[in-house]
Order: sequence, then structure tokens, then C-alpha cells
Amino acid sequence: MRSKRRPVEIIRAAALPALALLVIGNFAGYAIAGPNGLLALGDYKTQLAQRQAQLKQIEAQRQALARKVALLDAKHVDPDMADELVRRDMGLARPDEVIIQTAP
Repeated sequence: MRSKRRPVEIIRAAALPALALLVIGNFAGYAIAGPNGLLALGDYKTQLAQRQAQLKQIEAQRQALARKVALLDAKHVDPDMADELVRRDMGLARPDEVIIQTAP
């Protein structure tokens, strides 16, 4: 004949597996819907593509500035670039003059 278990004994016996299921469920929830979970992966890929596009733009700007700096090298200054900068910065260009920048 089976002995009847008291409700307190049943609760004690089920407490550890229930706690384990809660902990596992918590970790599974964060792995799927957390800030670094599977659902956030698509957003990370979109952000990566945007940042790579920004990086290309910034690198292009940096190369343009590097070319301009190379024209102002103290050893061999480009006369047109020096004239343009001096006239613009010193206010020697007349209002009716148009300064046309040429690519190096």
C-alpha cells in the first residue's frame, strides 16, 4: 500500500526542479529576447552596415584633407594653393572674384 505524502513533502520535492526550470527559462529568455539575443542580431547587422558606410565617407574626407595638406608641404608648396589660402584668409580677394579649386 502506498503511503500518502503530505503536501509539504510534495512542495519540497518539487521546489528544486521548479527553481531549475525558472533559471533555465530566464537564461533562455535573455538568449532570445535580451539586449544581445537572437532578436537583436538583425539590428546589429543594420547598424554595422550604417557604420561601414559612415567609415567610407570619413575615409574619403580624410584622403581629401591629406591631399590638401600635401599641397601645403613646406618643402614644395603648390603656388596656386598658397595664393588661394593667403588671399582668402587675409581678405585680399575681391568680392567679385571667384576662386576655382582644381583637383590635384
